[in-house]
Amino acid sequence: MTTEIKVPVLPESVADATVATWHVQVGDKVSRDQVLVDIETDKVVLEVPATSDGVITEISQAEGATVLGEQVIAILSEGEAAETAPAAKAETPANAPAASASQVIDIEVPVLPESVADATVATWHVAEGDTVSVDQNLVDIETDKVVLEVVAQADGVIGKIIHGEGDTVLGAQKIGELNAGATASAAPAASAEEAISSDELASPSVRRLMTEKGLTANDVVGTGKGGRISKEDVETALNKPKSAPAKAAAPAPAAQASAALGERTQKRVPMTRLRKTIATRLLEAKNSTAMLTTFNEVNMKPIMDLRAQYKDVFEKTHDTRLGFMSFYVKAVTEALKRYPAVNASIDGDDIVYHNFFDVSIAVSTPRGLVTPVLRDADQLSMAGIENGIRDLAIKGRDGKLTMDEMQGGNFTITNGGVFGSLISTPILNLPQAAILGMHKIQDRPMAVNGKVEILPMMYLALSYDHRLIDGKESVGFLVTIKELLEDPTRLLLNI
Repeated sequence: MTTEIKVPVLPESVADATVATWHVQVGDKVSRDQVLVDIETDKVVLEVPATSDGVITEISQAEGATVLGEQVIAILSEGEAAETAPAAKAETPANAPAASASQVIDIEVPVLPESVADATVATWHVAEGDTVSVDQNLVDIETDKVVLEVVAQADGVIGKIIHGEGDTVLGAQKIGELNAGATASAAPAASAEEAISSDELASPSVRRLMTEKGLTANDVVGTGKGGRISKEDVETALNKPKSAPAKAAAPAPAAQASAALGERTQKRVPMTRLRKTIATRLLEAKNSTAMLTTFNEVNMKPIMDLRAQYKDVFEKTHDTRLGFMSFYVKAVTEALKRYPAVNASIDGDDIVYHNFFDVSIAVSTPRGLVTPVLRDADQLSMAGIENGIRDLAIKGRDGKLTMDEMQGGNFTITNGGVFGSLISTPILNLPQAAILGMHKIQDRPMAVNGKVEILPMMYLALSYDHRLIDGKESVGFLVTIKELLEDPTRLLLNI
């Protein structure tokens, strides 16, 4: 039986997407919920997991291909086993290093930036006694803004974990030990299906779900081959009733009533460092600024027509797809030049006017919303903007953003339209004085020259600090963006 691997359904405001990275090849054996491919849109990267165990028999769309929502991009043959060589005997090669020759290597926290005082041990991906290979990710270290991966420096066995998840640690602090060159303690030979590392027991999406639910691999019984854990196994573990004491007293009437209504549970999970930082900064923005929001709307048909006409030749020429964000950034940069106060910030009793144009781009990541910075946006071409945003989105998804990429920025663009938001009031990204919210592109009846036409319309929302920016400037800034987007040739002629 074969299953079609398809592109996920795309938001209405996203016309197409790009095949970013294939994690498998034709002939690879895969397990249910294993991530097969990353699909990249203007703003987010979507993971496509396997719906069942099987073998990849065909990949019809290679990396870099432009695809549409629900388009078939590969074929999965369910239940077929990949061709394998005869099972080799589990014998230790004669030249294998002996356990006694192992060397203890300290597992340390990476050196932290000067502005970061300490960090938190977020997730250990291995346990004591696990066999690891060189460059395998051992532990995630979380700072206020970014997540740092600590990888194995050599093949070996995890000897000791000194600091567990949730511990506060310092830069270059020792948090564990790796016995390089060692092998795991002798145990009865396991079958090929049973010899699965802890990382392979669950796909990245399943591991994220377990982390969100506060579960570990020991809490979940995997029903897949070799004990692999699926999303259904996680749900089963969550719904499994806790065992009652052997001699339980008769339940009180209140408990009986609760049982009749079904089990009602709750879970308390501490905030991550990133979530705490987001909460603190948002509350500070609300309490320390005179924030106001003004709205307008833009007819997206001219840009959509221009994009449809040139997207193929643009991608062939620049090796990157033409999205809407490059138009947004170009329009914002031109408007910032005309209204310097919107590109400024308040520092105490001073106003700081910036003569450069660093634009922060809001990016949704598995750990929360971050705003990496696109430097010198006024000097970038449309292709340069598209490549810059794509690189930031991929780094955000993978937790690879650096502190330098997260700091600075004079103005922020956030696009809730990719998630279906029709209108919103974005909150300031301190110390910036303004933020622009883009939204869902939706067909609406509009009056044009006395006649009703159906046009793809999008609401714009500009939140700004009224202490620095007056109503005239904010409205003029937003109208400028509207005019530039509705007549894209203005962007080329600087008029």
